[in-house]
This record gives sequence, structure tokens and C-alpha cells, in this order.
Amino acid sequence: MFKTKSILLSSIVAAIAGFLFGFDTIVISGADQPIQELWEMSNLFHGTFIMSMALWGTVIGALFGGIPCDKYGRKKVLIWIGILYLLSALGSAFALNPYMFSISRFIGGLGVGASSVAVPIYISEITPAKNRGKLVALYQFNIVFGILIAYISNYLIGTAFAENAWRWMLGVEAVPAAIYLLLVAGIPESPRWLVLKQNNISSAKSLLEQLNPRDDIEKLIEQIKKSASKSAEATVFFSKRFRFPIILAFLLAFFNQVSGINFVLYYAPRIFESAGVAAGDVLGASVSLGVVNLLFTLLGMYLIDRAGRKKLMYIGSFGYILSLIGVSWAFATGAEGTVVVIFVCAFIASHAVGQGAVIWVFISEIFPNVVRDYGMSLGSGTHWVFAALITLVTPMVLSAFTGAQIFGFFAFMMVLQLIFVWKVMPETKNLTLEEMELKLGVNVKELEEVIDEDEIEIKS
Repeated sequence: MFKTKSILLSSIVAAIAGFLFGFDTIVISGADQPIQELWEMSNLFHGTFIMSMALWGTVIGALFGGIPCDKYGRKKVLIWIGILYLLSALGSAFALNPYMFSISRFIGGLGVGASSVAVPIYISEITPAKNRGKLVALYQFNIVFGILIAYISNYLIGTAFAENAWRWMLGVEAVPAAIYLLLVAGIPESPRWLVLKQNNISSAKSLLEQLNPRDDIEKLIEQIKKSASKSAEATVFFSKRFRFPIILAFLLAFFNQVSGINFVLYYAPRIFESAGVAAGDVLGASVSLGVVNLLFTLLGMYLIDRAGRKKLMYIGSFGYILSLIGVSWAFATGAEGTVVVIFVCAFIASHAVGQGAVIWVFISEIFPNVVRDYGMSLGSGTHWVFAALITLVTPMVLSAFTGAQIFGFFAFMMVLQLIFVWKVMPETKNLTLEEMELKLGVNVKELEEVIDEDEIEIKS
């Protein structure tokens, strides 16, 4: 069996769940219209049970993914994520009706949601501070790589198969899902989880020495032990003590979705068609989004530990505003479809180097050890609730509003994001997870006092 105790290899293997995430969420874009025509569904039914069902599974997986991560460990959850992806791919490909299809997509959504919790936590907990940004960003890289491969796969399959092409588009995901399952069984458990939840100091120390060789392993172990000296329940997580990181996670995830990113990625073919792109060129134009997304995600990975999270968010926010105004202008003036494609590509580039590179890294590092599972679930759950809502209403929004109005709204929301970055968001680069607790105002001694106070209130 494949075995690794290398930080890089373990991070790469865990991040493959991101590839499946990207592939699974975007592959539906190629099957969108053929499925609606096949089963003769209304826009409401199609948006609710076909296009957004995976996202509602993702919401459940994200909101509750922290529970099994906390109880059973990061590795076991990563294995089950692979099983969910495999079942979803096969079930979607062989679906006989829209209900069977929806259930299969929902199962895949559970895997996506759980992966958006488990993978960033796992990678952030096994990596040193100086490399944490780019290694956690491997997850985002794999997401966009999966998106690109899904667009290319849809394009190739769509041109090769005249009938039932959508079944092949969705079913091919079973191959990378099976490969991921074989590889993930060989990665080690998170050392921090072993200390926090198992009190297995010797195994954690041994893994840290192999994964993260450094002179002060003993000091790091002591920091982790101190942060784990009390167990924090969900009631403590929602206390005043964690208000600031909770606000940060919620707002970052909220702005990620009201940028319009999932609106564009899920419905790119429809958007390009409404902008006048020839029907035969729509899937090819969609591939360009995947290429731009991948290239600028690589740039974001390169910069995140150098420039920092906040600077990337500034760059992304300004890029969002300018590109979204450009798309809105193009729709308002009836500019050629090529102009819309160019501005949408600029929008994707802004997302990839900004929010796309930062979101999973930032949320995974701002919460203290004792509540990281809850915090990641909150941030990821917020992200996916808004993603599901936007995807659900998009077919109706596209028929009720003009492209200029829709993209103008997204541009306005990104002005609000820019204000959030300027006034609220802290920089987190080059800090250990334990040092982050001090920077955000949550230290071990104060945490214990809060927990003790809550216990006294409960007893009284």
C-alpha cells in the first residue's frame, strides 16, 4: 500500500479531494441543458432538483463535516469523502430519472462539503507556518484543476458522443475517485488531532519529527497541549470569545459567493449564449475560463506566503470590481460576445489570485485548535449555503433580469468586500496556528477562563 510521511506528498494526496470537488461541481454545466430537455423539467424544478441538489448536499457536508473530523479524525473523513465521490459518479451516470439523479448528486455534494472542511484543516495542521499558505492552497489549485479538466472533458465528450454524452461526462469522475481512495489510505493522521482528541503525545511527536523537522518540536507539542487543556463544546464556540474569527469566516465566505463566482462557473454556457457567442463555440469558450483559473491560481499560490493574504484580497477585490463593471457594460451596450468572454476571464483571474487563493487558507488558520473543526464548518457552511441559494435561483434570475443588472449587482457587492478587507481583515501569514490565537485575542489562559465560566453557569 502507498504510504507517506512527507508533508508535500501528504498534502498533495489530501488535496486531490479538491480535484474531485472541482470536477464534481462543474461537470454538471455540460449536462445542464441536455438533462432539462431530456426530462422536460421547468426552470424551478431544474434549478431545485438538478442544478442545486449537489450544493444542498454540500451544505450538509460542510455544516456537519466538523463533527466526524473531531470525533473520528481527519484521515477517516478523507477516506469517506472518496467513497461518496465514487458513489455519486456512478449513480449520476446510470440515473434513470431526475429523482435518482438528484440523490446521486446530493451524495457527491456531501463529499464536496466534507472535503471543504477536512482537507484545509488536515493540511494546515501538518504544515509549518512558513509554508502553510501555499500548501493549504494546493486544495484550491486542485479545485480549479478539476474545474479545467471538467470543462475539457465535457468539451471532448460532447463532441465525441452524439447521444447520452452527459452520462459519460458525469460517470468519468469514478476514475479519479478510485485513484484518490487508494492513495489517501496511506497518509498519516494529523498530529494535532492525536494530541487534541486522543492524548497520543508519543505518536504525535513522532509524526511531527518526520513531517515537520525542527529544533523546537518539544515547544510546539507543549503549545498544542496547552491549547487542548480544556475541551470546547459548541456552546463555547458561539460565545463572545470567538466572535471576531466567526465574523471573519462568515463575511469572507459570504463575499466569496456574492462575487458571482459560482453563478459564472455553473452557468457559463448560458451566459455566453445570452451574450451572443455561437452555440458551437460555447463549450470551447468555457474551457478558457478553466485555463485562466488555473494559471492565476498558481500565481496566487506563489504570492500567498510572500505578499500575504490581505494583499491578495486587495488585488482580487479591485480586479473583481473592474471586470464585473466591464461585463455589465458589455451586456448593456450589446458588445460582441468575445468582449464578454474577455471580461469574464478577467473576473475569473481576479477571483483565482484573490478570494480563490485565500478563502480556505484563511478560514483554516484563524480559529484556535480547540474549535477549529467548528470554525471550518461555519465558514465552509456559509460559503455553500449562499452557493446553493445562488445556483437555485439562477435560472429564474437569468429570465427576469438583464446581464447588465446581474453583473452590476455583483460589482456593488465587491465594493463592500473591499471595505471589509480594508477595515476588518487581519494579516495571518508566517504565524503558527497557536500564535494566531494570540493575534486574534484568544489565548489559552483566557480560553480556559471562558470555559470555566460557562461550566459554572451550567451548574448553577
